[in-house]
Amino acid sequence: YTYLHPGEAELIDADLVRDTCLVGTAEELIERIQELERGGLRELMWATGWMHDANDVISPLLGLPQLPVVDLDEPQIDVVKSDQLNWKTETLVEVAAGRPFVWIDDEITGTDRTWVAENHPGSALLFRIDAHFGLTEADLAAVERWLRNL
Repeated sequence: YTYLHPGEAELIDADLVRDTCLVGTAEELIERIQELERGGLRELMWATGWMHDANDVISPLLGLPQLPVVDLDEPQIDVVKSDQLNWKTETLVEVAAGRPFVWIDDEITGTDRTWVAENHPGSALLFRIDAHFGLTEADLAAVERWLRNL
C-alpha cells in the first residue's frame, strides 16, 4: 500500500477496490463527494502512502479526476505505535495552513488528535475509519455533518 513495485499496479482492479474500501459503485462515490462539495468541501487531495500512484491506479478505478497529492515524507510504517504521531500528521497540518480540514485515515490516534488541536489554529476533523470495512456511508455522513457545522 505504500510504494508500488513493478507489477503491483496490475494486481489492483475495480473489484478489489470495491470489495475492500468503497461506499458503493464509483458513480455513487462520485455523487457522495459532490454532495460533500456542496456541503462545504473545498479541495479533495490524496494523502496516502500510494503517493502519486493513487492518481494512476486508484483514481481511474473510482472515476475520480487527477487530484493534488500531499507531498509526504517516506512512510514509517514499520515503527507505528498507538502513542506515536502518525507520519502524515505534521505535513497535513502544514498543508492546511490554518484552514479547516478533514483527514480520513485508518491509522489516526489520540496522539494525532491532540497534536493537531495544539498545533493547528483552524478546525480539523480527524476521522478514523475501520480498515476492515473501509470508507462507509456512515463515515461520509459524519464528515458531511461536520462540514455543515463549520
